[in-house]
Amino acid sequence: LQYGIVLDAGSSHTAMFVYKWPADKENDTGVVSEHGMCDVEGPGISSYSSNPLAAGASLEHCLNQALRDVPKEKHVGTPLYLGATAGMRLLNIADPQASDAVLRAVAATLKTYPFDFRGAKILSGEEEGVFGWVTANYLLENFIKRGWLGEWIQPQKKTLGAMDFGGASTQITFETRDTIENPRNEVMLKLYGQAYKVYTHSFLCYGRDQVLKRLLSKLLQTESYQETVSHPCWPMGYNKSLLLSSIYDSPCTEKERPSLALNTTVTMVGTGNGNLCALQVSKLFDFTNCSFSHCSFDGVFQPKVSGNFIAFSAFFYTVDFIQTVMGRPVHLPSDLKDAAETICATSWSELLQKAPKLEKRLPDYCAVSTFVYLLTTKGYSFNNHSFPNIAFQKKVGETSIGWALGYMLNLTNMIPAEKPSSHKSMLYNYWVILILLFVVTTLTSLVTAICLLRHSKSSII
Repeated sequence: LQYGIVLDAGSSHTAMFVYKWPADKENDTGVVSEHGMCDVEGPGISSYSSNPLAAGASLEHCLNQALRDVPKEKHVGTPLYLGATAGMRLLNIADPQASDAVLRAVAATLKTYPFDFRGAKILSGEEEGVFGWVTANYLLENFIKRGWLGEWIQPQKKTLGAMDFGGASTQITFETRDTIENPRNEVMLKLYGQAYKVYTHSFLCYGRDQVLKRLLSKLLQTESYQETVSHPCWPMGYNKSLLLSSIYDSPCTEKERPSLALNTTVTMVGTGNGNLCALQVSKLFDFTNCSFSHCSFDGVFQPKVSGNFIAFSAFFYTVDFIQTVMGRPVHLPSDLKDAAETICATSWSELLQKAPKLEKRLPDYCAVSTFVYLLTTKGYSFNNHSFPNIAFQKKVGETSIGWALGYMLNLTNMIPAEKPSSHKSMLYNYWVILILLFVVTTLTSLVTAICLLRHSKSSII
């Protein structure tokens, strides 16, 4: 077996994935699987801008686990990558020197381990979207797969679209035959000899955490930064005092920063009003301006969604909460809308009773569910016909869906651009032996049966 390690340095936290695959099948498909996973304690590396060394130190616990997960004799040959996403993209906008310092500190820590460190970089939103799409379709064997006899089969299945919803950005990526009017949204891929024209877009500041900050900013604006402000998306009975600095510490909200001192405290009071919540959340989008034939929102071109989709990360967690905690099905857009309204109308004490372990995130499920409803329907234009084609999933088999696997497959060149040669795998040899044994056994049985039949006839005569 061979191994590879990818650190997914997201905006809210970092996750480490250890992958494995048979060494003699490096360019095959469906053979890379998740061998181990570790969630780094603490926030994402972008939160360590004032103390970069701590960003590197935060990774040590998971890297020590990787030392155990990967056999010692394989350490030196195991590639190690770190990819940072929207949290670091935002830090790079706010303070490029700080983001460089964090990456340098992280790289210094990674170099102290015996793995084959291949670099730490900030992924573009488009890379994040496309690698997530590659991961999902690779795991589902939509590009190519092995047949029973070891031969290559080009499945006649269409690829799935991929939707990712992180802490600071959200991505939508899908194959399309339509004209992609904005060249920045078009990616041409050649995988296993097949060409794919893919539409992708990443919306910075539309990840879960940044959406919630932007919503707080809008609510404060609406009520002219009073000491006490009502929050229609928070449940009745839930109140919290916040420093303005915790809301306006991001490039996503800095344009709305008031002239008040940032150490000013405001108290937000939950009112649990679903209709008013939807009205405020809708203000986060711009559905009016569009210089193309069709836009999703904020003037971004998007062709019509088509085919099946897989929605992961916070999409999955939001819908999973609705289904498991609230006991509501999500088949149609109206189901999502009704569920969001039900969450909004549920008091804080009731929510705590239903899911005490989720206390930290509980107040925000009303806002996030409402956001997911507006994003998918009004933003991406999923309707009663296309919405049921979205599968909300965290994993395919035992492997997590996200950009990390696609990123590693790309950097290790494990998905060739050309269709692989028709060489047979070891499996083919076993099949040949089994078939020959079957044929020999069948022929022997037939010969024996004929001999016995003749013998019985001669005995009767």
